[in-house]
Amino acid sequence: MANLSFNHFQEPDSLACCIYCVMEDPSFFDKMIRHLRSTCKCYTGYPKDLEPSRVIHFTSEREFVKLLHEGFPVVVAFTIRGNYTQHLDKVLAEAVVEFYPHVKFMRVECPKYPGFCITRQKKEYPFIEIFHSPTQAANQGRVADPNITKYNVKVLPFNYDVSAYGFREFFKRHGIRTSDSK
Repeated sequence: MANLSFNHFQEPDSLACCIYCVMEDPSFFDKMIRHLRSTCKCYTGYPKDLEPSRVIHFTSEREFVKLLHEGFPVVVAFTIRGNYTQHLDKVLAEAVVEFYPHVKFMRVECPKYPGFCITRQKKEYPFIEIFHSPTQAANQGRVADPNITKYNVKVLPFNYDVSAYGFREFFKRHGIRTSDSK
């Protein structure tokens, strides 16, 4: 434990004493912050305790379709390299922590997978779209392989604040379920 000197302080329980103690023993600071996070209702959560990111990196359209078949909404960020992309990665990581496992988040690096990005017909990057409610298409049309089934998926462009709060408001506004409770 840190050696405390109360020469400069009138009350040993004062905030100044606590600050002095923090400067003497960094492990005390860690304990104090841990206690603050676990007990304080007003704690804002910064710095965030993010576990390893659960943002899924796009590898193929087949994997994307499998993800859609799980039945959860999928937030897809179409990105290119840039400073804003690093910020977007942090925002997605925070949102995943809040909405996992009821909403999946995926990031597509468009220079690596141009075909998938070009089909979205957007010219400004990065952009975000939400894919949800996959249903089997009523009209299967002409299909070369009888093992292929066509699906309809609702796609919504995301035009809210790019933050966990923005996603929460977007889901609420569009009636997208983000938890087990109804």
